[in-house]
Amino acid sequence: MPQSTIIALGGGGFSTEPENPLLEDYILAQSANPQPRVCFLPTASGDADPYIVKFYNAFSGTAFPHRRAIPTHLSLFRRTVADLRSFVLSQDILYVGGGNTANMLAAWRVHGLDSILHEAWSRGVILCGPSAGAVCWFESGVTDSFGLPLQPITNCLGILPGSFCPHYDSESTRRPIYQHLIATGALPAGLAADDSVALHYTGTQLTEIASSRSTASAWRIAMSNGQLHEEELRPNYLGPTS
Repeated sequence: MPQSTIIALGGGGFSTEPENPLLEDYILAQSANPQPRVCFLPTASGDADPYIVKFYNAFSGTAFPHRRAIPTHLSLFRRTVADLRSFVLSQDILYVGGGNTANMLAAWRVHGLDSILHEAWSRGVILCGPSAGAVCWFESGVTDSFGLPLQPITNCLGILPGSFCPHYDSESTRRPIYQHLIATGALPAGLAADDSVALHYTGTQLTEIASSRSTASAWRIAMSNGQLHEEELRPNYLGPTS
């Protein structure tokens, strides 16, 4: 059976750190294909053209010539692909962009892409992405899809158990609101990730935490004996150690 892989990013990556290629290189290294087919799903941004351009710049080798990926993208707001299932299953890596999580999930369901993504995961296609592109794989999470203040979203794809919170260090309200939602039972226990942190799941088990920034961390938040507990999970820094 193929290995099912999800790499959930707390934030960062090519859209905000184009000069730091460590997360993209880490994702590409997980593929058995030396020239992996990487498809960008920019649904959460409304298929924003500048975001798509940034993706091609990052994965085409223009900025980093050592890369050997074959990039493409899938637009739903200007859909041209008739057979979504065949197209998606022909990819090695699916990179889901950030943006409005709720709108993205709704669009996926209208087009039947939600079930196709489940199948892709089961067939060994690597699923990854930052922010909305990370929250979507879990049962639930924290979102600004409905404006501020942040709110829970509980109808995600549910491939991974529990809840997830991105941008844990870069947005000041993320930490207190996520902790409050877990403490009150609005969200189940889960994981949070600072920007630049990647949570690597094999199947539904967290098997590695990596980071493109030496000071970034991941966090496990849960209730125990009526008390909220936050545990820091230090990642493996992908950059030079000296």
